[in-house]
Amino acid sequence: MILSDRDIKKLIKEKRLIFKPELTADQIGPASIDLKLGPVFKSFNVSKHHLLDIKKGLPDKDFTITRKLKKGESYILHPNDFVLAATLEYIVVPDDIVLRVEGKSTLARMGILVHTAGFVDPGFEGTLTLEISNQSDLPVALYPEMYICQVAVEYLSSPAEVPYNKRKKSLYSKQKEPSVAKTRNLFDWTKKK
Repeated sequence: MILSDRDIKKLIKEKRLIFKPELTADQIGPASIDLKLGPVFKSFNVSKHHLLDIKKGLPDKDFTITRKLKKGESYILHPNDFVLAATLEYIVVPDDIVLRVEGKSTLARMGILVHTAGFVDPGFEGTLTLEISNQSDLPVALYPEMYICQVAVEYLSSPAEVPYNKRKKSLYSKQKEPSVAKTRNLFDWTKKK
């Protein structure tokens, strides 16, 4: 069941669902929470790397170019470009709640697709890494602290037995800026080769 604004506010007031910095009143909608864009952007360094081989893992050195913007600066996302960013808000999700992430429809109408895994597991803590692409024919300026996505809040049927923060395969706990892909959880390494 997706929670209403009334229930979202109650969870936040009880400090069961935590956002840092604290949300402003206008961030809570009828059935979702608007989140803001953080200042750090990571793009693939295509001048140094020409292939992502998922099975080999991603290179540690020079794989991405990181740019941290100052207040008022913009990140220009060109047509067909892709960038990793993160929410400004650091989130702590309890063991009996799950969040569903969607891009803002206003941005989608301009060709900006904002995606995350779409699903924030119970027990997750950190900023949400966002995969942002420009599907339009025009460059688009993105600004830190603009609204970038929204999350719906849902209760689980019971608290998770093994929440994200206790699961061995979890790779992105307590991240504070966009995290590049870690591929070791995409294959079953328990099978003999």
